[in-house]
Amino acid sequence: MTDPMSEGSSRVNQQARVPQRSGGTPLELADDALIAAQRLSEWVARAPTLEEDVALTNIALDQLGVARLLLQSLGDEDELAYRRGDAEFRNCLLVELPFGRARGDLDFGWTVVWLLFLAAAQKLRYEAWDNEVAAKAVKESAYHLDHATQWVIRLGDGTSLSRERVQAAVEELWPYTHELTEGIRDDWLSIVEPVLKEATLVKPSHDTWRPSGGRSGRHTEHLSYVLAEMQALHRAHPGVQW
Repeated sequence: MTDPMSEGSSRVNQQARVPQRSGGTPLELADDALIAAQRLSEWVARAPTLEEDVALTNIALDQLGVARLLLQSLGDEDELAYRRGDAEFRNCLLVELPFGRARGDLDFGWTVVWLLFLAAAQKLRYEAWDNEVAAKAVKESAYHLDHATQWVIRLGDGTSLSRERVQAAVEELWPYTHELTEGIRDDWLSIVEPVLKEATLVKPSHDTWRPSGGRSGRHTEHLSYVLAEMQALHRAHPGVQW
């Protein structure tokens, strides 16, 4: 199978393939943020409280803002966001997963565990950069991490039901964190493990299944649904100026 992002691809410049000191490429981090923003937008007007509705919306906008800056540095922003197919995206599998066990689920406990895992990794990767985009992204990811930490502790050390639900999310999402944290695993664990401990949550002991493939364009079926929604208007009216 030919890699759609091989040397002959004209959608993205060569800088996209250059690994940073943190282990990820600009395109990988851009796609992580872009798909995370699209996922988080599902919570608009559906969060458990008005304050949390605003918070999750702002986090989604932060993710989108970083994604845009990174994509602009790599090529045509709209082409990269709206004209690539599934196999051309380089996001990790974690960010494309639904917020629950099935497509269409919106589990708040699941969401804050997902955000804890993602924000801890993003903060570490952005800290390894030395540019204006990274400076902005580090501050925002630090807030995302703090927000998720507070909720994971609150729910994990809350009622028996809330603990059961966030523990289930930890167990379901944990295997996907290996791809997310490639090259930064130890530093990531040093952030996440104390949060789980304070939340009275248990880190999964069986750690042999490690799904991957997103970084090379092999995704779950969930990404197809995310892109279908995100790209529908642009594909229906290509080239239209608003």
